[in-house]
Amino acid sequence: FSKGSETNQIRTLAQDTERDKRFFSNSSFGTYNALLPTGLAQKIHRLTEEQILIKELVALSTTEQIRKIRALPVSFEEKKHVRTQAMAFKSSGQSHHFSSLRDFSQNMSLLIRRFGYSIKSVSQSLQLWRGIMKEIGGKFGSSVLNYFVLLKWLLLFNIFSFLVNFGFITIPLLVSDLSPNVSPNVSFRGLELLTGAGYFNYTVMYYGSYSNETFRGLVDYDMQLAYFFTISVYMVLCGLVLIFSMASSFKKNYALADSASNSAWQLLCSWDFSITNEKAVNQRKNNLRIQLKESLSEKAHRERQTTSEQLKQYGIYFGSWLLSTGLAVGCGASIFYLCQYENEVRKTINYPKFRQEAETLLVPFVVSLMNMVIPLFFSLFNKFEQYSSQRKQIYALLFRNVLLRISILGVLCYYWMNTVPQKFTCWEPVVGQALYRLVIVDFIFLMLGSLFGEFLSNVIGTKIQPRLGVPEFDVARNVLEIIYAQTLAWIGIYFSPLLPVIQILKFFILFYLKKVSLTHNCQPPRRSGRAAQMKTIFIFLLFIPFFVGALSIVAYTAWSLTPSEHCGPFRGLNNTFSVTGEWIDDVNKLSSTQWVVWIYQNVIKSEIFYFLITLIILVLIYIFWQLIQGRKELIVLLRKQIVNEGNDKSFLLEKLQNLQKS
Repeated sequence: FSKGSETNQIRTLAQDTERDKRFFSNSSFGTYNALLPTGLAQKIHRLTEEQILIKELVALSTTEQIRKIRALPVSFEEKKHVRTQAMAFKSSGQSHHFSSLRDFSQNMSLLIRRFGYSIKSVSQSLQLWRGIMKEIGGKFGSSVLNYFVLLKWLLLFNIFSFLVNFGFITIPLLVSDLSPNVSPNVSFRGLELLTGAGYFNYTVMYYGSYSNETFRGLVDYDMQLAYFFTISVYMVLCGLVLIFSMASSFKKNYALADSASNSAWQLLCSWDFSITNEKAVNQRKNNLRIQLKESLSEKAHRERQTTSEQLKQYGIYFGSWLLSTGLAVGCGASIFYLCQYENEVRKTINYPKFRQEAETLLVPFVVSLMNMVIPLFFSLFNKFEQYSSQRKQIYALLFRNVLLRISILGVLCYYWMNTVPQKFTCWEPVVGQALYRLVIVDFIFLMLGSLFGEFLSNVIGTKIQPRLGVPEFDVARNVLEIIYAQTLAWIGIYFSPLLPVIQILKFFILFYLKKVSLTHNCQPPRRSGRAAQMKTIFIFLLFIPFFVGALSIVAYTAWSLTPSEHCGPFRGLNNTFSVTGEWIDDVNKLSSTQWVVWIYQNVIKSEIFYFLITLIILVLIYIFWQLIQGRKELIVLLRKQIVNEGNDKSFLLEKLQNLQKS
């Protein structure tokens, strides 16, 4: 054979050999094959096997082809060559094993799959802040990224809330009455942007401006039912989303790990693969090395710790928790007395109206100041407590900050639900204005904390006191701030249906503000916890106690408090929930809707139904709890089995070495 055409001639000879093989017996064909040179015979044999394989592949479906090609014991290039040959053989029309219908179905499935991938790629490229999220994750890691993911998630909550409220409550009112009922003596002065009072009190911003009428048209539209069911459905949907998100995050991210595996986890599993920045990678390596040294030294210190030292440490814990709890309770009490003092001053001294509106900013200013300053004392307590692990330190700080905010919000809600309805004839807009002011002043303090607090800390740590270093981005504190802000929006949705508009603007600006401050003023946390587990903790805190507390306040308002008699959609009713009773009375007059009346009377108003639901939930909780306990015991047994297998291998190796020596 000539060198240039050797491959083609070998392939032709292989085809002839494959054809002639049918007419020879195995022995005679082996003699024929032996007459050829050794290398040529091997090449012919290889090409013959390749042709047989290609014919087998063509007869298979696409999924089976891929599976069989992957299972071949050859290199990737050879697999790629076989797949190319099979596709070329099929497209050339040499295969007649497939019917045209099967070819068409496979081509259509391929097109649909490619179209699905294209749609998914386009949807990912259109996601809000996708590039910024990748940049933050690459420079600062997953723990910092969790804050921005939660912020984006809460922004979407408020966008949905605004669309629902505006579409089902505000638009019907604007369509029926386009002109706002503003008094001629009232004008917009600018202070309303901070106080929410004045001109805004006569707009659709607050509960008092909504009508209790039924708008007649092509379809009768009852504003009472629309207001009640819109708020109720939104709160229920928020609760369901939070429950499913919490359950999904717990199932995916919460590992059943004991304290003994903590050091192994730090060494083997704590690297954050989302980091791509070289400076962040080097810093992460250094932080991980320091963290391992600290954990080992803390473990050795605990082993050497005497009983007196342990008692001293427990005393420090007790004193810190006593002080932190006292601070939280004291802040709540001081806010309550401040609200009463503000109300007394408003009664006794007749200030100009402009000054009265300005003085309403005192309570939200003090509340925001407490939320900013008191956590600094809690961080100071952590420096004296010296917890054995970073996770315990974060949990203690989180619980103290949650206790502070819950104390303040609880006192404010108690004042709004008990004192305000007795002193104002139209009390719902007053509560809505108070929540509006809290949202606005909280936003101002968040901006000041980012622009000046983190900036000044960076200047002090780099210019004045270099030993302090660049400040860390406190993920726990920042997450609690946006959870607190969202709780205000959830409580205020009944009293101010358009409050989510303010929250959307707040979160949108806050995202870019925090991103700029993070990039220029902060560094990633030196000691990283398990970011996936921290995400689960944050969702849990968002649900319990904040969402549950907000839902309880809205439910108590609708179920127990008497609405104002002169304003709002529920004027003249004993309570908000009684609107459903009036609606059922109207439905009962229609014979075709008796099933709705039966469900309302025998299910919704039945105590037995809720008792059975509670009993079923408790039984399910008990079953899942037993499953968790069984899996924990199984994990313990598997760990013991791993240890025993390791001991068995060590014993066998030792015996084998002894036999080799003898």
